[in-house]
Amino acid sequence: MSIHLTPRLLAVAECVPMGARVIDVGTDHAMVPVWLAQEGIAKHIWAADLREGPLRNASALIERTNTNTRIELRLTNGLQGFGPEDGDTIIMAGMGGETMISILSEASKWLQQGGLLILQPQTKQAELRRWLSENRFSIQREMLVEDHGRIYSYMTVVPGEPATYTTAELYTGLFTQISGDKLFCTYLDQLLHRVSSAAPYDADAQALLYGLQVLKERTNNNDNCG
Repeated sequence: MSIHLTPRLLAVAECVPMGARVIDVGTDHAMVPVWLAQEGIAKHIWAADLREGPLRNASALIERTNTNTRIELRLTNGLQGFGPEDGDTIIMAGMGGETMISILSEASKWLQQGGLLILQPQTKQAELRRWLSENRFSIQREMLVEDHGRIYSYMTVVPGEPATYTTAELYTGLFTQISGDKLFCTYLDQLLHRVSSAAPYDADAQALLYGLQVLKERTNNNDNCG
């Protein structure tokens, strides 16, 4: 039985380096861990979740796919109980940015020792980028993927000197990293539409709108949006 991932989960899984020791936080059905095991990419994978129900489903999938030699389950909240000896690559996908911040804050001390974070926030992307910057994590790559008509951002992160972001870039990702993505123009237009509806009533939204319009002009000047 081969696992076929959605475009969003496949994009995240393909960021995992060969031979990695992975901790998949909020694993749900363990689709990503099973795929990583089947593809021979990860040396070992922890599939972690705070709920027993998803872990039962994950256990059943792992048994059906005969991937239990590489995958272990753990019932835990976030990264509680884990340390640097357990993994060098952390995956968090499909949860809100505020939840990621909470999990990363609790484990920040050992995460700063090294390793790779692969993050795909569903919400609060700006808050997550701000937290990463303030806590000396560097976003190496920012990418976009479309899945069932929605565009998602995802990123790879390591400890290190962070870049400097404008207010608008906290929402879009660093322009020099993300602007070449084929989905960026559509993503930026969607942000502009959402922010412009709030701008007449909110000074912060007005400032953000201006910043997004500057990025839009830069993409036009660079012919990024054809």
